Amino acid sequence: MRMDKWLWAARFFKTRALAAKACEMGRVEVSEHKAKPAREVKVGDWLLVKNEAGEFRVEVLGLSEMRGPAAVAQELYRESEESVEARRRAAEERKAGLVSFVKPSKRDRREIERFRGR
Repeated sequence: MRMDKWLWAARFFKTRALAAKACEMGRVEVSEHKAKPAREVKVGDWLLVKNEAGEFRVEVLGLSEMRGPAAVAQELYRESEESVEARRRAAEERKAGLVSFVKPSKRDRREIERFRGR
């Protein structure tokens, strides 16, 4: 089964095109090698998938040609304990405000525009 099709069926990406683009950009790895969209996925492979939800280290448990409900998609893989813990820590840091964005004031925006030469 193709990598992009499996990532889409396992619900890591909303569309197959997004899954293929992630593969081309190097956001999907198999055994520490960047995966192409057409690469064959086999049961037992370990994947590192990076998407907007975080970084997932998963073992492929099953293959599916079609996209089904989320409950069925979760049966296609098993996430490693380290991966779950790392994503939980990242979520706590975001919640605690350690990773935040401060909106510039009007004065700051004017200084930024002046610095950029606008």
